[in-house]
Amino acid sequence: MTNLNVKYLGLDLKNPIIAGSCGLTNSIENLKAIEKAGAGAVVLKSIFEEEIYLEFAHEFSKLGPMDNNLEFLDYYDYEIKKDNLKHYLSLITEAKKELSIPVIASINCVTAHEWAFFAKKVEDAGADAIELNVFVLPSNLSQSSQDNESIYFDVVSRVASKIKIPISLKISHYFSNLGGVIRDLSFSEIKGLVLFNKFYSPDVDINHQRIIGSDVLSQNTDYKLSLRWIGMMAKRVNSDLSASTGIHDWQTVIKMLLVGSTTVQIVSALYKDGFTAITNMLHQLEIWMDENGYQSIEDFRGKLSLDNTTNLAEFERVQFMRNFGEHK
Repeated sequence: MTNLNVKYLGLDLKNPIIAGSCGLTNSIENLKAIEKAGAGAVVLKSIFEEEIYLEFAHEFSKLGPMDNNLEFLDYYDYEIKKDNLKHYLSLITEAKKELSIPVIASINCVTAHEWAFFAKKVEDAGADAIELNVFVLPSNLSQSSQDNESIYFDVVSRVASKIKIPISLKISHYFSNLGGVIRDLSFSEIKGLVLFNKFYSPDVDINHQRIIGSDVLSQNTDYKLSLRWIGMMAKRVNSDLSASTGIHDWQTVIKMLLVGSTTVQIVSALYKDGFTAITNMLHQLEIWMDENGYQSIEDFRGKLSLDNTTNLAEFERVQFMRNFGEHK
């Protein structure tokens, strides 16, 4: 019998398909439907660092300059007086009562400052893990690449000092030394890396000559960047890798597993095809495994990832020459 079980962040998942953080993972009704459709785990809709600040601003203001009170804030237990954070913690608690699959909370953040105390409240509410979605676009020209990179390590360190549940880190590809950063982060306090988060890129309305938003949902070709970097890094890191962005069908799920991903996160496919997208992906995955003689995910996971002996630049060069060198 086909075994789809995987271990992600130290958690036992019945299969590698995770419903990623989005508006669909913000209600118990949807979460139960996602579990029924077959998801191995779910990442709750993100709570934003800015929301945490706003709801605790009245307390922060009493303490004077925040930079002078970091240690005090670590020990101070604030009363939650607004509905947003209270709802989030209640969602975690209720989800743990109603679901049998792992429930991963999500915090979207851009700094490593005082909001990190909220991670302890998330843990106390019952979350199985926390996914930190660090959103740092390197657009501040006064900051060096080292300054931007240090934010990620600072966020992880601050949160890890407050909780015992596993931490995953969702990052973008905006690094000057992406491979090195992925490797170094994997040896920090995290248990997993999610590659990559999706920035909402701007577009231009030429008729009205103004900046507008582009597509919110990913396209079914957007997976290739994640595929490349997971394939190159899977055997070079000290944490699980989870593929994200552009995973719309079962074929892409298999591709990500073959290059070394432990799990895949799907969001846009849920919006486009409904929760049955999960069911269909799992069904086709089992058929493909049976046809290829695989009894478990581990039988083929990472089969196509590059090992530590591969010269990545040379590998890419050879592939380019093979495909384009003979064309006139």
